[in-house]
Order: sequence, then structure tokens, then C-alpha cells
Amino acid sequence: MRISFHGAAKTVTGSCCLIETICCKFLIDCGLFQGRKTERDQNEKDFRFLVSGIDFVILTHSHIDHSGRLPLLYKRGYRNPIYSTKATAELCEIMLPDSGYIQESETEWKNRKRERAGHDLLEPLYTAQDATLCLSLFQRRIYHEIINVNENVKIRFNDAGHILGSSTVEIWINENGKETKLVFSGDLGSKNTAIIRDPEIISSADYLILESTYGDRLHATEQQRIKQLCQAVNMTIDKGGNIIIPSFAVGRTQEMIYYLNSHIEEFKDDYGRIMKLPVFIDSPLATSATEVFRNNLDVFDEEAREYIRNGDNPLDFPGLRFTKTAAESKALNQMKGTKIIISASGMCDAGRIKHHLKHNLWRPESTILFVGYQAVGTLGRYILDGAESVKIFGEEIEVRADIIKIDGFSGHADKNGLLEWLGGFSKLPGKIFLIHGEEGVIEQFSGTIKSRFDVETIVPKMYETFNIDMFEITPEREQELEYEMNVVSDKIKDSIDVIDNEFKLMHSNVSKKIDALLSQDEKLDLYRKLMELEEKIVNLMN
Repeated sequence: MRISFHGAAKTVTGSCCLIETICCKFLIDCGLFQGRKTERDQNEKDFRFLVSGIDFVILTHSHIDHSGRLPLLYKRGYRNPIYSTKATAELCEIMLPDSGYIQESETEWKNRKRERAGHDLLEPLYTAQDATLCLSLFQRRIYHEIINVNENVKIRFNDAGHILGSSTVEIWINENGKETKLVFSGDLGSKNTAIIRDPEIISSADYLILESTYGDRLHATEQQRIKQLCQAVNMTIDKGGNIIIPSFAVGRTQEMIYYLNSHIEEFKDDYGRIMKLPVFIDSPLATSATEVFRNNLDVFDEEAREYIRNGDNPLDFPGLRFTKTAAESKALNQMKGTKIIISASGMCDAGRIKHHLKHNLWRPESTILFVGYQAVGTLGRYILDGAESVKIFGEEIEVRADIIKIDGFSGHADKNGLLEWLGGFSKLPGKIFLIHGEEGVIEQFSGTIKSRFDVETIVPKMYETFNIDMFEITPEREQELEYEMNVVSDKIKDSIDVIDNEFKLMHSNVSKKIDALLSQDEKLDLYRKLMELEEKIVNLMN
């Protein structure tokens, strides 16, 4: 058996794992790369496997970094089953066509510029129609059902507690009369998260493929994050600004609705003012996703089910409004008075949130409240890391609003949550592959697991392949060398982007210090030295 990592290897997005057995080949997830340009460029590259050779796909959940290249797989000729839970399939019915529409819109925008410049036109990665056709391949399954995919492979979905329908997958593979059990964690949620049940414990595995997104940090407790939310909102009310919450259309948006509705008694003093505010969900996708949540109340956790039994819909409350049209969205920025606007995308790289940031980032009375993960290279990450100004729609916008991050609302388990879940195994895995984490985080988490559980961990590189035989894992060096050759070029390009952004972040502070500390002659001398340095850099690049 061979395992190859075609995404989420030393990075967080693009989840895609290829399993090759004697009898079949299959994928676990097939997601879009997000974040830095060098990572997004991976989406345009051909699959590094033969699409016609894939017998089936297992999808852990609907988030685009796990599902977003399925329409491309379809476009390349794939016509075999995609196994997922019912809720995951229903969410993909709205998310994948929306992703296709975004691909078409972005390509149309690029082509207008290319046509004016006399360049060849581009083709979208895939279209909304490709995504819609892809949906016919979904095979909807329920949690805990043993699925006999073929006579040598069976799988079972377990609740991962990440978003509605998310799964940890158990996979039993029979080769030459020997059964090997793989467990793919998917994205694991935190315990006691709103709406969603806690991640289910798995009893055993020979090999575990484990996510590591927050493997180096701890989240705030529920009481802490509710208190932080109340403080942030009340502070903004006092200033007379808006609260802008970039939120993923599926998962975080519904969780924010739930929290704003379900903790009124517990935080009565703070909530008195908050609940008088209008709360706008400004994302057509989030609106549709919320309907999917409302139609799957049977998989909610016990707390949310108790609200339902008492006649309360935890995803609705007075003052909650959903905007549908672009005109309604634009009107929000003309409205007087404080309001809460929850809008996608969660990393601020696309969608209506960019318009709200354009209208509020420069206002010191407003607050930008981050409640989800921000990948390196995204607009959200630059704002969170302290950028003094950012470009939005080609316009330089000064960052003067309050920037606040509340980690506890993340859909991912933190370091202790991951360790607690792993500690629930009655028989620990023989080996653990760590994926879905930034490089520094994943290396640190690897050391923590080794010291805590004395289990060998492996941190795969992109496209690295491992042969597995009775716990002997051998990396295929040829694949590794090919990856290393390709990654050098990407790292050079990425470093240039990082340097460019670092200079932007430093520019304002350095300019102020120069004006305050240097005389006119000293400034001229510094200018000459910088010109010499620029000439050296240009010569080096040429």
C-alpha cells in the first residue's frame, strides 16, 4: 500500500491524500489551495495522478479547502463515486456551484485586462456547471454505517465535530489476507462547540493521518470568548461604529448566530445593549447554508436540541436579518447607527466582506472581529498581523479600526483538544502522519506527540509518497527529489512576496522615525546608499 500527500502537507489548505492498494486507488478529500499566491497557483497545476485511475473519493467535509477541486476532478473526466455524509453533500450542493461561479467571475475579470493588453485569454479552473454536474456523483451515507466499497475496502464515517456533517473516517484495507486500518482525522472540532456534537473518539488505528492546524496554541474558554465578544461589541457601540465579522459561510456564521441567541441570560447585563443591534448576515452562501443547518437539526448537539425542544430555533432571533441582493449589501454601508455585519469570506480574500472592510477599516470607531483561522498570505492575515494599510480593489485603505481576534470560535480543536482526542485511543496508532498545519506549528506539535505518547510521527512534504508494509514506512526518494526541485522556485517567488509585504508593513514606521531623527544631510546620505543597494538587487535579479 502507498500513501501520497497531494495537499495540506506543511500547509493548511488543499487537503488531498491518495491511497493506492493492490485492488484500487482512492482519494481522501480533493480541496482548493488558499492563501499565498504560490499556494493558490497549485490549483492550476495538473493532478499528479491519473484521474481515470481513481476508483472512488472519500470526502470528510464540505469546506472548500477539502472539497473545492472535486469539480476540477469531474472536468478532467472523473465519474466514479464520492462518498460523504448527507449533510456534507447538501452543503456541497450550494458551496461547489458558488465556487464555480467565483472561478468564472475571477477569470472574466482577468481576461478583460489580458484582452486590453493583447494577451491570450484564460479558461476558468472550472465552471458552476462543472460543479453542478459533479454533485451527481455523491453517495450520501450516515454516521457509523459500515460501507463496503469493494471486497477489500470498507469505510465508516464518525462525527468529527468540526462543522455540520464533518467526519473522521475509518478505513479498513485488506491486502494479501492482511487487514490494515487507516484513520483520517479530517478537521477535528473542539469539545462543547455550539450546535455541533463533540468529536467522536476512535478506538484504534494502525496508521493515523492527523490534522494539526492549532497544534501549538490553546483557545479561550467558552465564558472567556463570550465575554470578549460582549466587550468588543459594547466598546464599538460606545464609539458609534460598526462590528464587521469576517466569517466562513459554513460553520462559523451559524455558530455566531447561535451564540448571539443562546447566551442572553448568562450575559444579561452585556447583552441588553447588544440584542438591540441589528445583525446582518451578508452572504448569499451563508444564507443558504443556514437553511441546510435548519434542515439537519437531528445532528445538532444536546444543548442545541434542548433549545429546539423548548420551542426556540437556535439559528434565529429578533433583529437577525439576511441580505440577498448586492443592492441590499451595498445599502448596509449607507445605514446610520451601529450594526453587526457577518460576511464571507472568512479570510477576506473574496466576496462581500471586502466591501465592508473598504468602508470600515479606516474608521477608528469601527471594529474588525476575527473569529476564524487566517491563512498566511490572505488579506485577513495581513490585517491581523498589524498592517498599517492594505489594498482593496486597487485602493490603499488605512487600518484605523480596532482589530480583535477571538480564537475560541475556531472550528478546529486546539493543542489540548487534539491531544485529548488522540489520548482517547484504546490502542494508539503505530505511526502518525501530521498534515493540515503551518510548517512551524506542525513541527512543534510533532515533538509534543512524541514526548507525550512515544509514537513516531511523520511530517510529509508535498507530493511525498510512502510505501507501507508492516509498520515499515519508506519514502520514495525520487518523488521527494522532484518535489524539492519544484519547491525551490516556489519558495523564491514566495520570499519575494513576503519581502514586498514586510516592506509595506515597515514603511510607515520607518518613515516617521527618519523624519524625527535624521538631519537633511543624513537623509541624503541614506538615500544614496539605498540607491546603491537597489542597483545591486536589480543586478542580482538579472
